[in-house]
Amino acid sequence: MSKLPIDPYELLRRALAAQIDLGLSDAVIGKSDTAKHTLEVADFAVAPAPEVVTAVEAVRSETGTPQVMQGSIDLMGQPRFETLELHNKAICTCLLCPLGQTRNKFVYGVGNPHARLMFIGEAPGEEEDRQGEPFVGRAGQLLDRILAAIQLSRNDVYIANILKCRPPGNRDPQPDEVNKCLPYLREQIRIIKPKLICALGRIAAQNLLATTKPLGKLRNQWHEFEGIPLWITYHPAALLRFPEYKKDTWADMQILKARYDNLV
Repeated sequence: MSKLPIDPYELLRRALAAQIDLGLSDAVIGKSDTAKHTLEVADFAVAPAPEVVTAVEAVRSETGTPQVMQGSIDLMGQPRFETLELHNKAICTCLLCPLGQTRNKFVYGVGNPHARLMFIGEAPGEEEDRQGEPFVGRAGQLLDRILAAIQLSRNDVYIANILKCRPPGNRDPQPDEVNKCLPYLREQIRIIKPKLICALGRIAAQNLLATTKPLGKLRNQWHEFEGIPLWITYHPAALLRFPEYKKDTWADMQILKARYDNLV
């Protein structure tokens, strides 16, 4: 992975521009040392089809099915796969649920494989299904601007979804689909070992926390996902429909960034 240094003043300019785009009247500058900030450029090429490990084997425990393993994985333990690339290669042809028959591309994830902060959404949309990368549509462009506002980029964090395949018509994920796909996400987390997770939207938050509480009762407090601090904010798509949520999202991101900056 190559590293391209970026002018700290250019980074600051982008952050300020993004904050203005979010509708903020007061600019906020974090405590991080922008002079040491670099952007990593990685090649996220689509992995070839698996040769040995099947999708079922990739998520199966020694004594149970993928659904059983979903509740038994120790996220702080050793992953079954050494790298995200090997994991993606093993599961990218998954047909464990009907979405495997209707998808265009398997949407694994994107970002820094050693990220300290991981963002998790609900499922790929139309543009993500076409390109094979999460958050590349209008909501993804807004997420990029939100990251820029706190002086981060996709190369600093890792972005994934609860589901790897697009539900038809962008409907909500169904429980059986989540049960089949969540073990894949858990393995990603075990490989990356993030220090913080941010759930984007109600569906991601409810599935990670196994709750039916509304988003309003889940925001503004820290949760844990198997020992990893979990923060919750609005999905960028919600901000496109309801711009009034931008102010609350900005408050959420400031709290998240403050904890991120203080990670050991």
